Amino acid sequence: MSYGNKKRLCIIGCTGSVGSSVLSICRHFPDKFVVRSLAARSNTKKISSLINEFQPSLVALTDTEASNLLRSQYSDNGLKILGGEKSLVELVSDPEVDHVVIASAGTSSIPALINAMKNDKEVSLANKESLVVAGQWLNDQGNTLLNRIRPLDSEHNAIWQSLLHEEHDRIRMVYLTASGGPFRKLPLDQFADITPEKALRHPTWQMGAKISIDSATLMNKGIEILEAIYLFNIPWNMLSAVIHPDSMIHGMVQFTDGTLKMVGGPPDMRIPAAICLSYPERLDLKGLDLPVEHFSFNNLSFEEPDINRFPCLRLALEVAREQGPFPPILIGADEVAVRAFLSGHISFMDIPEKIEKVLHSYNGPIPGGIEDARELVAWAGRKCSELCGY
Repeated sequence: MSYGNKKRLCIIGCTGSVGSSVLSICRHFPDKFVVRSLAARSNTKKISSLINEFQPSLVALTDTEASNLLRSQYSDNGLKILGGEKSLVELVSDPEVDHVVIASAGTSSIPALINAMKNDKEVSLANKESLVVAGQWLNDQGNTLLNRIRPLDSEHNAIWQSLLHEEHDRIRMVYLTASGGPFRKLPLDQFADITPEKALRHPTWQMGAKISIDSATLMNKGIEILEAIYLFNIPWNMLSAVIHPDSMIHGMVQFTDGTLKMVGGPPDMRIPAAICLSYPERLDLKGLDLPVEHFSFNNLSFEEPDINRFPCLRLALEVAREQGPFPPILIGADEVAVRAFLSGHISFMDIPEKIEKVLHSYNGPIPGGIEDARELVAWAGRKCSELCGY
């Protein structure tokens, strides 16, 4: 690294929960990491605080109005502030960046991901939508994604660590764990009374609204299975979701000799963030006040997910089997269905129903590339919005 012995970071999605975990590692290890650039969508208040703390050279807000406001606030100090979605590509192309963290939601960061890979940057990724929509074409560019991307989501990070130094053809089964969300034991006849406030109360993780609802429906786990297909180059029928209410074990890999590797730890995103940033080194996090007391070897239980309780998982598994145009359609429809639920336009039980209708309504061609796939995301969003009256 040319900045002393410090790794220079670009953090996209810096104001979200995952981005905050990454910045916590940077804050704790100023001798190892320097924040070169930051990007978010529109949260000018929070990014202003981060600018004052980390003193980056470049900042981008994909919301143009927000970027103009921020630019007016920092017009006198020489900070370069960019606006619009294309600004993310400029950030990751910066030769003064060694490691790119993509922790934003949605598909707008796909061009940035492609450019970071083309520029041979280290990439840590916590953006499921990018891989579900674009993964098959990213893999077609040569080397498998597993060798080029460090998974930042806790489940994929656990699988990544389990597969390090292992032969790919010795994998028998990969398991992604799920807490089961807030409604794992709720009687089905009470699902009609689920409100957004209840659905947002995740039992173990502190997350944004979209991913919290996806966790409540288990769509999040279905999308993670789709992501794992491309990230690890594993067929859909070698991937499975298991309910693990304790949230201690984040992923498991069974090998052909019968060995089962589990990777676990407290449900704290700073742990996968640290290994992604520092690999192959493992940082000492004892000064971060991690909730290590939460880990108990006497409290590890696993169960099969109930498809009747979680129809969104069934839909995602069907999409994983069919693939073709359906992964981007699932992403687009789910995005709008969740927003419609949060805004009171549809009920919790309507979410899988609307998504399934969108999936069944498509009779067009298979996308020929990433832009075609992104157009399918937009089409599915419009179709779901129409069905939701939203």
